Amino acid sequence: MIKHYYTIARDGVVETEVKKSRFICHLKRVSSEAEAQEYIQMIKKEHWKATHNCVAYLIGDYNDVQRAYDDGEPSGTAGVPMLEVLKKQEVKYILAVVTRYFGGTKLGAGGLIRAYGKSVSLALEEIGIVSRNLQVQISVTVSYSASGKLENNLKESPYTLVDILYTHQVTFICSVDEEKVDDFKKELTNWLNGQVEFEEGKMSYQESKRLNRSNP
Repeated sequence: MIKHYYTIARDGVVETEVKKSRFICHLKRVSSEAEAQEYIQMIKKEHWKATHNCVAYLIGDYNDVQRAYDDGEPSGTAGVPMLEVLKKQEVKYILAVVTRYFGGTKLGAGGLIRAYGKSVSLALEEIGIVSRNLQVQISVTVSYSASGKLENNLKESPYTLVDILYTHQVTFICSVDEEKVDDFKKELTNWLNGQVEFEEGKMSYQESKRLNRSNP
């Protein structure tokens, strides 16, 4: 598992129009090529009257699986520009299917490349991109008297506070980047003068909105 990657914030559909042709971009998170193919077939069944259902997807921690299909459009005018947009945005585990309903006006090779690329770019912009960071879940247990200070400090810190559990003591569930676990424990130990217990749990991805990026 890689420590960090980008993907779409959610599955979604965004439609645009170019010279009366409808371009409907479906974006979906996928974990395998089988899952991608299943979704592609579903879209083709749903939009069986469409002129084309063009496809691009990136799957794997290092984009191990890369596919682009033009579905009847001139070679290289649909799937490849769609794939290039996904690569430029550095997203992973993502499938894009752009359904086109022909509007009566031919766009030419350059026009098709721009239209399919723009369809994916606009969908990414509207749906949004998130950063997924692999973090360790750490349970931090303190007394009730120390819980107020710890809660305030955590909320002002860069660490992620997931939940708070109240029993005979108070347990704060936090998510911390793997390489920052030791620093996290030292910092909290200093805050609480050593009156704290830690228990490390599973690793999982935590999501946050990606900032300071623009679509190509």
